[in-house]
Amino acid sequence: MKAITAHAAKDLRIDEHPEPTPGPDEVLVEMDTGGICGSDLHYYNHGGFGTVRLKEPMILGHEVAGRVVALGDGASGLAVGQLVAVSPSRPCGVCRFCQEGRQNHCLDMRFYGSAMPFPHVQGAFRERLVAMAGQCVPADGLTAAEAAMAEPLSVVLHAARQAGDLRGKRVLVTGCGPIGLLAVLVARASGAVQIVATDIADFTLGMAERLGADSVVNVAHDTDGLAPFAQDKGLFNVHFECSGVQSALAGAVATVRPGGTIVQLGLGGDMTVPMQAMTAKELSLVGSFRFHAEFPLAVEMMQKGRLDVSPLVTHTMPMDQAVEAFEQASDRTSAVKVQISFRA
Repeated sequence: MKAITAHAAKDLRIDEHPEPTPGPDEVLVEMDTGGICGSDLHYYNHGGFGTVRLKEPMILGHEVAGRVVALGDGASGLAVGQLVAVSPSRPCGVCRFCQEGRQNHCLDMRFYGSAMPFPHVQGAFRERLVAMAGQCVPADGLTAAEAAMAEPLSVVLHAARQAGDLRGKRVLVTGCGPIGLLAVLVARASGAVQIVATDIADFTLGMAERLGADSVVNVAHDTDGLAPFAQDKGLFNVHFECSGVQSALAGAVATVRPGGTIVQLGLGGDMTVPMQAMTAKELSLVGSFRFHAEFPLAVEMMQKGRLDVSPLVTHTMPMDQAVEAFEQASDRTSAVKVQISFRA
């Protein structure tokens, strides 16, 4: 079985791995489509991010969809041939955070394609994958490309829950990668009355407008572009910070109105914030990390036509062009979501 494996920064190989066999309550899924995530790009370009580093070869990938080809003993609710979106999240279910309903903070999380633990958790960019039946959500009516978007959409749905009710709210989104663009899409579907998006690339800002942003600001060309939104102690009720860049977080504080909420999604390392200004405006700064219950919700919302994620998929490339796909995904001037096709 072939799998896309990172050995070190800029050392991506298609390696042979043993064929998997499903055990009790497991299913064997033949991969169809996988989306390249920002964390995959960090492993490819830099060998990791922050203190998380590759210490051994690791199969990448966690945004995947495929078709069930075999059921292990006791696996139920699925049928051979069925298209499924596969959640990369496999919490233990017994630790105190799982018992509290905070499975995304599981003390023994097994999340596909993660170098946080050692040995690393191998990822899902492979021809065939064994997963727990409970990780697989039927994606009838969706394309495989749409089903593979369930994971990043779940990240944003979790962040929206952190922000609270968005109806009638004015929303700022900083960073228009896939997560930021999905934040625009979710904010619009959730009833936001005004959405402003910022980025440093005109290509992604054009996509933000297509998905529902009322206005956009290229902060690389217009460094004072957010100044009008800072008048009278700020305009925005909610700020989704999706870039992981300190200047995006700190620079937007002036635009958030008193009592507003900043939701930090972007993971770019430690950041310094203007704490006194945030204190004086009584702002809430909340983190948002991964997801759990939102995964089946993401699939259902796409199935019911509430959210159309298809415009975000700008490129689809075959598995044997994995390196080219990762290079394309690294180019923010021409790509949003690059997906890999595992079909022969």
